[in-house]
Amino acid sequence: MNDYDALRDYLKKQHLPEFVLTFEEIEAIIDAALPRAAHRASWWETLRSPQEKMPQREACLEAGYIATRQADGKSVKFKRMPNRRPGERRDP
Repeated sequence: MNDYDALRDYLKKQHLPEFVLTFEEIEAIIDAALPRAAHRASWWETLRSPQEKMPQREACLEAGYIATRQADGKSVKFKRMPNRRPGERRDP
């Protein structure tokens, strides 16, 4: 189990096509502090450098969501991938 399995499981339970979570909410979900790197947009971008496997990106993709850090630098928007149902896995 990696640190972001809880985030994956949380996202799989969501039914909204998109929603925003603050870093504090994400930290509560994963029961850990996010690293400083989480403040960089590139850390969240699930479609950037797909060959570079990162656990937070994988968690989002496995749950069927694309993550984008918001301009406020303190929250992340999760948007359901097109033609995806919760829990359905497809490589980007």
